[in-house]
Amino acid sequence: MNSRIKYILIFLTLLCINVNLSAQEFKATVDKTTVGQYERFRVYFTFEDVNANNVRNFRGPDFKGFQILSGPNQSTSMQIINGAVSGSISYNYIVQASDIGEFTIGSASADYDGKSFTTNPIKLNVVKGTGTPNQPDNNGGVSQEELAKNVFILAVSDKQNVMQGEQITVTYKLYVKTNINSPQISKLPTYKGFWAEDIETSQNIRFDIEMYRGERYRSAVIKKVALFPTQSGELSVTPFELTVPVIIRKRRDSGSVFDDFFNDSFFGRSEAVDYNVKSNSIKINVQPLPANAPQSFKGAVGNFTLDAAIDKKEVEQNESINIIVNISGTGNIKLLDVPKLEVPVGFESYEPKISDNINRTAKVSGSKKVEYLLVPRVSGAKTIPGLEFTYFDVVKRKYSTLSTPAFVVNVKKGKNTYDNASSGFSKEDVRLLSQDIRYIKISSFNLQKRDEFSLISKWFWFGIIFPVLFLSAVLMIKKRQDKLSGNTRLMKYNKAEKAARNRLKSAKKSLDAGNNEQFYNEISQAMSGYLEDKLDLQKSDFTLDRAVSKLYERNVDIELIDQVKVISEKCEFARFAPNHESGAAEKELYDKSMDVIINLENSITAKKKKK
Repeated sequence: MNSRIKYILIFLTLLCINVNLSAQEFKATVDKTTVGQYERFRVYFTFEDVNANNVRNFRGPDFKGFQILSGPNQSTSMQIINGAVSGSISYNYIVQASDIGEFTIGSASADYDGKSFTTNPIKLNVVKGTGTPNQPDNNGGVSQEELAKNVFILAVSDKQNVMQGEQITVTYKLYVKTNINSPQISKLPTYKGFWAEDIETSQNIRFDIEMYRGERYRSAVIKKVALFPTQSGELSVTPFELTVPVIIRKRRDSGSVFDDFFNDSFFGRSEAVDYNVKSNSIKINVQPLPANAPQSFKGAVGNFTLDAAIDKKEVEQNESINIIVNISGTGNIKLLDVPKLEVPVGFESYEPKISDNINRTAKVSGSKKVEYLLVPRVSGAKTIPGLEFTYFDVVKRKYSTLSTPAFVVNVKKGKNTYDNASSGFSKEDVRLLSQDIRYIKISSFNLQKRDEFSLISKWFWFGIIFPVLFLSAVLMIKKRQDKLSGNTRLMKYNKAEKAARNRLKSAKKSLDAGNNEQFYNEISQAMSGYLEDKLDLQKSDFTLDRAVSKLYERNVDIELIDQVKVISEKCEFARFAPNHESGAAEKELYDKSMDVIINLENSITAKKKKK
């Protein structure tokens, strides 16, 4: 009996040893044994055992005749089936063959439990293929091909075929499968042939789970823009480029006992690798508007309403009247032309005050408010004609004309006023109408004979010469103003710096109030508005690249041009930053913007005078 028990114990011990030995296996496999020249394929070296994480000192094979593109990349796995535990650790390479023929991948080796294990060699047949050579990857063992599959930007347009002036919404989405840090803009897209309005999105990037082509990704909207074509034909939107820091795991090779501990699959050492990701470009087919446009059509496209109101219908001479016109709806509010008000004889009109209220959420919408100031100079019942506004309806695909009723104003004769057939009065006349009569002085005076020279005093000469000089100065100023008002481009050129300074003052107020978003918007508007006016660029055609090109043509210093680009891009980048910059950095940006505009003014004006 004791002998039988001894034999059974010996048998069970040998069986356990056999099971334990059979569980330890180190083998080499490939995706395919016949590959094309320059075709990428993977080679796997897998050690199978319950305690696979105890494998040490992996030594790769001799890849003679092959080029390593990535590797060794390490992965581990463990599974339990019907109570049986199994595990494995795998080292894989991405390689390609540069020559045609039969090749052998040598043996790999590794240490486990004080023993050395070796894989069998693998034979491969390389045939002629259509691939092209690839360079080894320095991205921490991750190839460009793998990065492209795991991190990319997709640009999507809601419409491919539109009418000229119709809104197109382009959305840029970032798709990732791996962990990333905050991306930075490398290059913004250009919208040649479009007027662009950025649509409001979240300041911080928020990721959601999304299935794309049957695969699971984390996706986030990084930019949305509304585009309005300003010309017909096939137009292109260039790619949007980001530098994305991708987090990848690194393998430790130091051999330290501490590294052995942290090389466990539970722990991992990682680093960020910068990957430049570029979106796809977009083609838009733009159809021209129909040719049968009414005379009142000034390019408005969308869906609008028009209303007008007058504050007084009964006034005295020289008392001001306000007519307020509102155009509201969906479309490019910024570029809407103001309807022209026909002013009747006997009224003096002033430059209208125009203000925009734009909603940039999904569809660009809002209103444009126009305030006309009129001053009646002649009494009587006067009729102010109504206004006409024509737009192209993108839904009905036809022109639509809106109109307001005429206003009848009863102008009463004012005190100390008189009717004048002419209607041309200056603003100074409003203040002097009640001061044109002077009383005759009746106090006593002496008519005694004075000497010849005392009769012609210095005040006499002053009274003759001063009006002549004053009139000459007034005529020169008026001539210059007439020239400026007749030449809009010249007027904008001369007033560019002043307009930019006003914008910068608004930026300073926003900064003091803690409104960072408005601060960056005002800085951007100050810089772009100055460049538009100074370089004779239309708003619809303005891009930073075109402005920079114009500055180069005018031989502006390269360092100054670089500062313009830095300021413009920083304002655009601000909304991508996860946190606002410090107040000191924003104050520095404000001061730098002021200096750049002053230096640009000096440079451009000086070079124009030399010509």
